[in-house]
Amino acid sequence: MKQIINLTINDKKYEVAVDANLTLLDLLRYQLGLTGAKKGCELGDCGACAVIMDGKPVNSCLVLAVSANGKDITTIEGLEDENGLHPLQQSFVEKGAIQCGFCTSGMILSGKTLLDKNPNPTDKEVRSAISGNLCRCTGYQKIIEAVQSVDSDI
Repeated sequence: MKQIINLTINDKKYEVAVDANLTLLDLLRYQLGLTGAKKGCELGDCGACAVIMDGKPVNSCLVLAVSANGKDITTIEGLEDENGLHPLQQSFVEKGAIQCGFCTSGMILSGKTLLDKNPNPTDKEVRSAISGNLCRCTGYQKIIEAVQSVDSDI
């Protein structure tokens, strides 16, 4: 039996019918076509599926879509605007913090939630903020540098 939920994703309102066992990740990817959140481990360990929900990073593979009813969600697709890439996305490109790209959206969204609260984070604070995101390609130093190099007026 489907349940109707209402949520805001990237500043756009949606009303969708979902099964009780549908994850937010599957709703985003397969019903709404927002494929920036990746399907990785499906256990909440890798962070590839991270999105921002009500200002906090969450692993969308662990959130049931019905639990997102009434929530405000930002995916990686919601960062770019008519002026181009978000400054954090641009910083990831410029600093070489992207390799295969699988972890990138989760890393950027985790970094954004940190920068929204603390525009000048230390290495330790960035490491803590991205600790739920695994990267197999870059190490982590370039990712940390990318987060720290964003102007504090974002």
